[in-house]
Amino acid sequence: MSVTERRELLFAAAVRVLERDGLAALSTRAIVAEAEMSLASFHYAYETHEQLLVEIIAATIDGELSAGLAGLGDAAARTPREAIHGALTSYLELVRADPGREQGMFELTQHALRRPTMTALAADQYAKYHAAAAELLDHVAKRFEVTWSVPTADLARLVIAMTDGLTLAWLTSRDDEAAARLITLTTDALLAHLEDS
Repeated sequence: MSVTERRELLFAAAVRVLERDGLAALSTRAIVAEAEMSLASFHYAYETHEQLLVEIIAATIDGELSAGLAGLGDAAARTPREAIHGALTSYLELVRADPGREQGMFELTQHALRRPTMTALAADQYAKYHAAAAELLDHVAKRFEVTWSVPTADLARLVIAMTDGLTLAWLTSRDDEAAARLITLTTDALLAHLEDS
């Protein structure tokens, strides 16, 4: 089995353990047991456990960005409001489809913040989130030929603060109607910073 194949199997196993059992259960032994591989296979594929965590974060962010872009790219979205609302709704659908993944990501962030050797991992995670949100905002500006009245980097931080809140609120209540109202309020907050080019 090639290193690439081992990494793919171990990565998929790690994601399953994280989603199902949480970060506390995400030991190297649990990952190899889930993948039905030997412990040596893990160390052959990954130099460290942290390297695997970085890959999980990157893949999760890529999935969230893809969901947001899919919502923005909806041909039915004829206005910035519809596009932003669609992107946020697509993100919520991703959370609803796999709540364990989102819980795991929050756990991973808190875990990293409490360990001096891993704080850079949390900072990198949120830098990637902010970059993804900025990309979505730039897409809206370009598609609808509008401009943002404040720096995109600041608005991206607002988007992430709101989506983190949306995610936690939904995870604790599973209230779809309240989440939909929060998406509308978040859309309004963003549109307050939009102006015609």
